[in-house]
Amino acid sequence: MTFKDLGLAAPILDALEGLGYSNPTPIQQQAIPILLKRKDLLGVAQTGTGKTAAFGIPILHHLYEAKKQNGTNGGHSNKRKIKALIVTPTRELAIQIGESITDYGKYTGIRNTVIFGGVKQGKQVNTLKNGVDILVATPGRLLDLMNQGFITLRDIEFAVLDEADQMLDMGFIHDIKKIIAKLPSQRQSLFFSATMPKDIVALSRKILGDFEQVSIQPEQATAEKVEQGVYFVSKKNKTKLLVHLLEEHPRDSVLVFSRTKHGANKIVKKLDQAGIRSAAIHGNKSQTARQKALGAFKEGKLKVLVATDIAARGIDVEELALVINFDLPNVSETYVHRIGRTGRASASGIALSFCDVEERAYLRDIEKLIKQEVPKMPEHPFTDSDEDAQEPAHQPRKPRNSNQSRNNNRNRNRNRNSNRSANSNNRNSRRRSGNKGSENRS
Repeated sequence: MTFKDLGLAAPILDALEGLGYSNPTPIQQQAIPILLKRKDLLGVAQTGTGKTAAFGIPILHHLYEAKKQNGTNGGHSNKRKIKALIVTPTRELAIQIGESITDYGKYTGIRNTVIFGGVKQGKQVNTLKNGVDILVATPGRLLDLMNQGFITLRDIEFAVLDEADQMLDMGFIHDIKKIIAKLPSQRQSLFFSATMPKDIVALSRKILGDFEQVSIQPEQATAEKVEQGVYFVSKKNKTKLLVHLLEEHPRDSVLVFSRTKHGANKIVKKLDQAGIRSAAIHGNKSQTARQKALGAFKEGKLKVLVATDIAARGIDVEELALVINFDLPNVSETYVHRIGRTGRASASGIALSFCDVEERAYLRDIEKLIKQEVPKMPEHPFTDSDEDAQEPAHQPRKPRNSNQSRNNNRNRNRNRNSNRSANSNNRNSRRRSGNKGSENRS
């Protein structure tokens, strides 16, 4: 089966061809025909199975066909109404989905935007005022802008809840219920989850009408030949740690993975400032630029290549010494694919990952899939004091030496004695003040 066999609109097929997409993945083969019939769908699948295209392409198709039927180009920008809502738990995944929707809808004239918390809302609000057709959002920022009157869901025709089990784990259940309550009853609903616990089943029944179900089992893979390691590092120090590691491996070919295109460009810029030559390949780069960078990397003229997962699919370098996950992937199978770029054939390889506080859940999922703990790397120059306090439960703290423990105990005792003395002085002071007050009142 090819994408042409699915009966998709010509502009979408042109965009997919430009991206190098010809044959749909299993979830796309099963989900797209269902969604083109406007039926509700419950999908059980990991992110790395091609799920974004599975729900994004049919939505774009419906919106484009409606626009063509109405004989408009989307109308005046300020008259555009949000027709499709995609809710996802993290800003990283929201950005990734937004980039994919942009790629698939490149020639349709359909507008999308992404909103998430942790940043000022001004630019997001201005984009919304200019009008969008598809909105990708994290729950908190969505409700915030709804409460401020910048977003209404009354015109929604397509609602997607992505990574539902992760949202429940992150405590978004009450936000999700509030969002669902604001959706119009007449809509097509798409509900995706990696697992199906009872809470997810109960929630899906509240969202979906007469739905069909698609379940794609995650592929199992191992990477025994690859030496793995994880650095716990704050997000702001990731670039410093990357520069440090690259300076320790100046002669090695290193493939650095970024979760987003914007992130890949930012990494290259930071490396350039540090005097390290690198190049990025991702969907926004022209085919010529991508081939040039990849060719230089394969020939050894370029030692550092920064890539997103989609762009990295065609990378096959025989003697790739090191893979670095600058961002941990939000799907475990992607991690296996990434580290599999090294250690090919009979060769061995090294895969190092950076993990900030927000990515700990991803690490646990990865370790569950590969059925082993990823070894924690030794202390590095860029550890953050907050990182030690938030180590994963399976990582024991390093024992302090006996001298350090004794010194710490002495310091605690001194502080305790000092506090007792201060409290005693405060009580005596209050008594003296009280006596003076009594004298004044009398």
